[in-house]
Amino acid sequence: MSKSKMKLMIVLMSLASFGLLGFQFYWISNALRINEERFEQNVYQSLTATVAHIEKGEASDVFLNYLVQDTLLQKYLFEPIEPIEIQVRQRPVNRRRPSVTDSVMQFPIPQFSQRFQRIIEASGFDINILADLDNFLNNLTAEMASTIFTPDELQVLLQERERQYAYLSQIELSYRGRFNGRRDIETEREYNIPPEDLEKIRRANERIELMNRAWEELLEGQKDILSRMDTSFVRQFLANVLSERGINQKFDLAVINDKGSLIPITPVSDALKLIRDGQQARLFPSDIVGKENYLSIYFPRKKLFVVQQVWLPVLSSMIFIAIIIICFIYAIRVIIRQKNLSEIKNDFINNMTHEFKTPIATVSLAVEALQDPELANQDAFRNRYLSIIKDENKRLGSQVEKVLQSAALDKKDFKLKLEPVDFKELISTAKKQVELQVENKGGNISLNSKLKDSTIIADKFHLSHMVNNLLDNAIKYSQAKPIIKIQSWDDQDHVYIAIEDNGIGMSKEAVKKIFDKFYRVPTGNLHDVKGFGLGLSYVKTMLEAHRGEIQVSSEPGKGSIFTLKLPKKQ
Repeated sequence: MSKSKMKLMIVLMSLASFGLLGFQFYWISNALRINEERFEQNVYQSLTATVAHIEKGEASDVFLNYLVQDTLLQKYLFEPIEPIEIQVRQRPVNRRRPSVTDSVMQFPIPQFSQRFQRIIEASGFDINILADLDNFLNNLTAEMASTIFTPDELQVLLQERERQYAYLSQIELSYRGRFNGRRDIETEREYNIPPEDLEKIRRANERIELMNRAWEELLEGQKDILSRMDTSFVRQFLANVLSERGINQKFDLAVINDKGSLIPITPVSDALKLIRDGQQARLFPSDIVGKENYLSIYFPRKKLFVVQQVWLPVLSSMIFIAIIIICFIYAIRVIIRQKNLSEIKNDFINNMTHEFKTPIATVSLAVEALQDPELANQDAFRNRYLSIIKDENKRLGSQVEKVLQSAALDKKDFKLKLEPVDFKELISTAKKQVELQVENKGGNISLNSKLKDSTIIADKFHLSHMVNNLLDNAIKYSQAKPIIKIQSWDDQDHVYIAIEDNGIGMSKEAVKKIFDKFYRVPTGNLHDVKGFGLGLSYVKTMLEAHRGEIQVSSEPGKGSIFTLKLPKKQ
């Protein structure tokens, strides 16, 4: 696959994956938003229901309180009162001529509205003669009205007159005695009302006054806010209403007065959030001139509750999102890995061809030379070319062995031959094997051994190959004169060897990949450095088989340090 096609495929896969993720996140956020709105709506409805119940309860309490203040008043309210007899004396202005005529009037009450009728009955009138309602009110003097009726009752009477005017045209009025109409006669009215009836009238007036005061308290709402409601009842009632709507969460509840002060009803965890983020409903909204007080509620675990309401679809969606992300990442990694493997394969084929081509060509030339009859009869010449053929054949076998060994290592198809090994001697031998190569390049190799107990249990063959591979890499990747330093030391349980070179060094990204099979530094430059890229992969595999560790410290242009750590006992 070409790079352009691979990039296009990655872009398309990325767009598709991110599009699916976007829709999933949109669905989740929309579900949470709808559920939160439903939650807030239920809370607000519960809050308003509680406020309405508080106000209704206060109205009932106020009227009940005033109605039971005087039980005798209840008794007298519906007890009938005998007709009131009003005597009217007509006397001349000149008091020396006492010409007096007494008249008695009785005022009937028609079938009026309930409140009007109760006022008249409570005032002691009994309707037994008919009269015009207007005449009834017109003949009601100020003195008489102020004695019998309150101003509110008079207002009701006037309203009743207007209401009844359309269909009550005439009420007959019977009376005894007449006024003589003379201007020099002044009229004096006296009221012969029994004392017990006066007491009834007084109590009726008291009841009306109590009712008026009750209405004033309800409409004006001047009492202290906490004295107008039972906070424990409010808390319990609100909790029950919320529970009916499926909300069983701990909440902070308080009253916020007109000054912005907080009056807690429940323990408040965060007063600022209760004032700023809490849902509020006005208390006693029917108050006309009352102060504005608000019942505020706040749920500290609101977000968690909203998520819990939709946890199953949200969890399922999150799982699907995770699967999509994992599959997308895996697919991208597989594509990139396949691309890298393709490049590594091409590098390996090119390097293997180069590694095999040189000895094959050398052997081919040596065979052609031996086929010459003149040269074949010369023992020295023949032996030389036979030695070349033998060395190149050995070299080919070694390269093939490396490839086969790599396949065996991948399958873990190997067995360590553990035996006591003198680690100090093994390092010294490896140093001697590469000294000639270093000197031919004009370099230097040194050994600083501080081993006290150098005997370890290991596979001598593989351990030698590990050290040789590291020394071989130090020589190959040194562009100038190689300067190689070998240090070794030990502690109670482990031995250490550090090989330092002045080679080309490696970047951090390269250090992460040098133990991958077929990886070579630098990549793309196939023939500057011989090899298949199997050496360090082999070193790491063998170290892990020996329960050892390897550390690499490298900086581009300054060289590298490879440190091996091996246990003394397996």
